Amino acid sequence: MRSVSMPTRLNKPIYVTVPSLAPLEEYKELLDGVWERRILTHNGPLVQRLEKELEANLGLRNLVAVTSGTIAIQLAIKALKLRGEIITTPFTYVATICAIQWENCTPVFVDINPETFNINPQKIEDAITHGSRAIMPVHVFSNPCNIEDINYIAKKYNLIVIYDAAHAMAVNYKERSILEYGDISATSFHATKLFNTGEGGACVTKNYELYERLRSLRFFGHNDEKNIINDGFNGKMTEVHAALGLANLRHLDEVLSKRKLIFKRYFERLNDIDYITFQKFDRDAYNYNYMPILISSEELLLDLVSKLNKCNIYPRRYFHPSLNTINAIKPYTPMPISEDIAKRVLCLPSYNDLNLEMVNYICDIIKD
Repeated sequence: MRSVSMPTRLNKPIYVTVPSLAPLEEYKELLDGVWERRILTHNGPLVQRLEKELEANLGLRNLVAVTSGTIAIQLAIKALKLRGEIITTPFTYVATICAIQWENCTPVFVDINPETFNINPQKIEDAITHGSRAIMPVHVFSNPCNIEDINYIAKKYNLIVIYDAAHAMAVNYKERSILEYGDISATSFHATKLFNTGEGGACVTKNYELYERLRSLRFFGHNDEKNIINDGFNGKMTEVHAALGLANLRHLDEVLSKRKLIFKRYFERLNDIDYITFQKFDRDAYNYNYMPILISSEELLLDLVSKLNKCNIYPRRYFHPSLNTINAIKPYTPMPISEDIAKRVLCLPSYNDLNLEMVNYICDIIKD
């Protein structure tokens, strides 16, 4: 048995993640302007500024900020006027499926690749029916999907592609932002994400007509002259959230670097353990927001979680259970690979305030 050099139970809990926040003074400076202008919503100046700075930072055009990643998916479906079946993955957060169903579409599950954890393109064609309208792949833990194969299938069957890119902020694929792919990409700026506005998200599209429609739909269907031209809803980001985003955006490179260091330390310490494997991904196309490990059995995973919890450390089972097994969503359809991975995947703590000494401590407990 290895000896653990630190106390067996920490005084302060270590959670799976903690939001990355800019210094409070920088946020307050932006809020001063909000208080002076007394503009809190309705596409205020800070929302517009955040959209432009994100576009510049990521090398994008046509980014529309909204209230959440879930609303971003709903907005994408609504903008594309979809009705029918949307093919997606069961290995994702429930928000992906909720958004599809709230927009009166039907989710159809396709199993995943056991190495990448992403939807398996080789199984998509078998799920296509006369009712299929779109494919909604998820870049799981920021790992880019097989974009080329998905694009080929979509063109072959005349299907729309909406990428759930909730995890994929600041990921580049083939020298372009991952958010440029598909008809629309929907991303999240939730507090747990690499870049956050507290609550928030965005849609990105290369199609300017779609961009204008997205902007209208998020504001009850108004156009710039305040005429109602679409059947929209309230998806507007507030100035308070935009201010937090602008402050946090200044520190994005620092956040990226720290997460990569944390991942590297975990990998160095855990790579030689025979019951742990890692998601397969391109290290140049990943943002290290999460620290997933795959454990050889659910029994061993539960034992490990129990030991970590006793030391006041709280990892999380992303994503468990596999969504195809939840009858409240839709009737069960077997997805053996997703069900297996969901039982054995565990995300370890990873956030900017987590120092490498603490990472070593967590690894010591795991190796012990």
